[in-house]
Amino acid sequence: MAKTLDADQIIQQATPQQIRNGQELQPFDQMVKMPIALGENACRDSVESLNQLLADTITMRDLYKKHHWQVSGPTFYMLHLLFDKHAEEQGTLVDMIAERIQSLGGVSVAMAPDVAEATLIPRPPKGREPAPVQLSRLLHAHEVVLKEARTMAHEADDRGDDGTNDLLVSNIIRTNEQQVWFVSQHLVNSK
Repeated sequence: MAKTLDADQIIQQATPQQIRNGQELQPFDQMVKMPIALGENACRDSVESLNQLLADTITMRDLYKKHHWQVSGPTFYMLHLLFDKHAEEQGTLVDMIAERIQSLGGVSVAMAPDVAEATLIPRPPKGREPAPVQLSRLLHAHEVVLKEARTMAHEADDRGDDGTNDLLVSNIIRTNEQQVWFVSQHLVNSK
């Protein structure tokens, strides 16, 4: 004979268990040794550098989205699309940087208040700015990212961290350089 459950028991068994309080698996500033044939100090140094770059790249992505939503003027449509495309590309870089941090045994910065605290890119005003100011602000942000990425690439190479060096050179630097080219051409005076 089959066991019968009452409605309250069925509901209780079918209700997802929510666990909101638990111990951290890995504190932010702690490393886990990963079997990737790279020394602990090299991993730690790369994680520290990459977390700075991650905060700045998240800020860059968000700056592009802000300008995508708030752009105005005769070049609205063109810039609206360009800013969205670049935001998406920066989003891809965010994921690549965060995953590299995790693969090195670190913990990636992830929450907006932590990003805002760490970024080197100046915070824009909340309101709308003219398109030339938006473009100039983006160029400055790219320059911040490119300066730190170039330095980090050399440092990663010196410590034998080829994976981080490759990410920085092949993805971060190349993507940001191309975006600088596209953005800067909107500020050329063609008169």
